[in-house]
Amino acid sequence: MKQVLSRSFALAFAFVAFAFLAPLAHAQGETITEDDVISGVMEIEFATRSNLDSTGDLKEGSAALGVKDKYKFNLNVAKTTNFTGEIRRQPNLYTKTLQRKKQDALLEYSIDLALFNPKDLKQKRTVGKWVGTIPVDTATGAYDLAGGIAKESPLRIQVDTMGKAQGFEEKFGGRLIGKAEKKENLAQATYKRLIGNKTVDFVVKRSDPMRFENIVLARGPVDIYPRTSVNGRLDYDYETGNWITDGIKFRYTLDGKEVEDILTGTIKWVEDPDRKSNGKGAYEFNLRFNEDKNKSASSEAAAFDQMSAEDAFFAVDNTVPCLTGKVHYTDTFAGGGETPIQSKVEFRLNANKLTKQQVINFFKLWMLAVGPTNDE
Repeated sequence: MKQVLSRSFALAFAFVAFAFLAPLAHAQGETITEDDVISGVMEIEFATRSNLDSTGDLKEGSAALGVKDKYKFNLNVAKTTNFTGEIRRQPNLYTKTLQRKKQDALLEYSIDLALFNPKDLKQKRTVGKWVGTIPVDTATGAYDLAGGIAKESPLRIQVDTMGKAQGFEEKFGGRLIGKAEKKENLAQATYKRLIGNKTVDFVVKRSDPMRFENIVLARGPVDIYPRTSVNGRLDYDYETGNWITDGIKFRYTLDGKEVEDILTGTIKWVEDPDRKSNGKGAYEFNLRFNEDKNKSASSEAAAFDQMSAEDAFFAVDNTVPCLTGKVHYTDTFAGGGETPIQSKVEFRLNANKLTKQQVINFFKLWMLAVGPTNDE
């Protein structure tokens, strides 16, 4: 009787796995155009800004020993994938007198990976986890994605075996170089974009690059999202709060073919007129995929020709493959100041002629940069 039940359970489990995974296999290379391709809420608690050391042993203004910032979220990506969990971030801490390191800076990931049945989005099944630790060298701004603590807990995606779908473990790799610790020597940078039929220059006086150095995005949570290498820069403008890139390169193999996606564009910070009282602001996304291969339609190009250089640089062009929409922030500030101690973040990003691979790759990279992109 036990064998019959076990066999029946195995068959049922395999059927459920097939129902979830088989439709996804046909999603390779297909493009999607839909709103809320990345959607959901993240709640950030900057405990290191409010729970400060009271012993007198640490440098003045330090967080208390063991206190961590927490990024808790429930986000749907490309409609059929769900990421739920949290990322915890702790800073370096040094003693007050001898400046000895008391605590290492790091990020800890604990994220459940789930799939929705493409034929019935009410059906959801957890298939694995995104876990591990990233040590941070705050002197250089380097996040060592392959490091772990003595490499005992490397950042990785672990997927369970489901029926005939074999489980696997994939590790992340490379380095992300965050914002500079010293802001005095930030350089001026000029960015160029082909907008419509003209090349537009945009100058940033204090540009702080976030660099992606041979980053490896682990595959998963299903095989249609392959192992991907990333190189390039996303630069922060300290005068405006904007992020700008001239090109982030994603390289991966799909259906036996080598693919390179080049991401260009802007993420513009726009504050609510009453931000000091209501804490509201938003990042407006205008990121294009392979825009050199996807020229604007002639009517759109003519419209851009009538704009000023700055307006054209930040203008959205929905005739080319792009990721647009907003990430809304509602911040709570400490004691009448301007530094958030809590943030509620709502993702409402839209895809235009993008593949699921492009959306998932961007999302993974954005979550690796959760510290620099949310740090004021």
